[in-house]
Amino acid sequence: ASRRLSQVAGWFETWESRLSRFRPESELSQLNARAGEVIPVSPMMWQVIQASLRAARISGGLVTPTVLPALEAAGYDRSFDQMRDMERGFASRPSPAADWREIALDPAKHTLRLPQGTRLDLGGIGKGWAAQRSVHRLRAWGATLVSAGGDIALSSSRNGLRPWSIAVADPRDPEKDIARLALHAGGVATSGTDYRRWMQGGALQHHLIDPRTGAPALTDVLSATVIAPSLEMAEVAAKVVILLGSREGLAWIERRPILAGLLVLESGEQLDSRRLTRYLWRG
Repeated sequence: ASRRLSQVAGWFETWESRLSRFRPESELSQLNARAGEVIPVSPMMWQVIQASLRAARISGGLVTPTVLPALEAAGYDRSFDQMRDMERGFASRPSPAADWREIALDPAKHTLRLPQGTRLDLGGIGKGWAAQRSVHRLRAWGATLVSAGGDIALSSSRNGLRPWSIAVADPRDPEKDIARLALHAGGVATSGTDYRRWMQGGALQHHLIDPRTGAPALTDVLSATVIAPSLEMAEVAAKVVILLGSREGLAWIERRPILAGLLVLESGEQLDSRRLTRYLWRG
């Protein structure tokens, strides 16, 4: 188990080298540069793109990989560490994201063709896929939890019975917790507009793009934490809640019995879904 654990950082580095839009030599960057062509993709890229298209179907197109041009137009054109504390120029005029349903896939040949002008961002989906993939590789050695920047995947209960204790940080004061969850398996994801923010043309921007407008979402939700049977579903749902806003987003969660969520609004108010009480730590 110790030997396997020591390999995890290397796995993430390998996956990032293939999936990052910030690396010109990555497989994703090469794919984006050849929009309009039929391109064979690696098994790993095929899996992540399939996950991104499932996210689009589940969310009715709200969570789509085709938002890269919109992200760049809003100023997110380099890694966030490079953008920190940097005033950007004026944003380009936003336009709706390309239709994800126009991406052509050949499952037999593992080829893909992006429509002209369409480029993909796989950041959030790729991160969740990497965490889930790590759990899959490690679970044979024991109960496993993998945390990757707000995305947490769980294989099973500790010692077969005990839940994992997971704190939910206060987005207004990350040194404090607003809840503690007791989870046995599945996934929990937190998404928000509180961390990846920057100034562009005198206006505050963030990385959660509304594909209907191509601009950063206008929302009253500061952060959303969602529990689901899989990390993939949790990650998608957390973004949906923010894009829809608190009222519609909470209703979206309540209509899906497999989900539970916790929202923190820009006003400071906290909203819990009805099923959240099942997962609150009582130790």
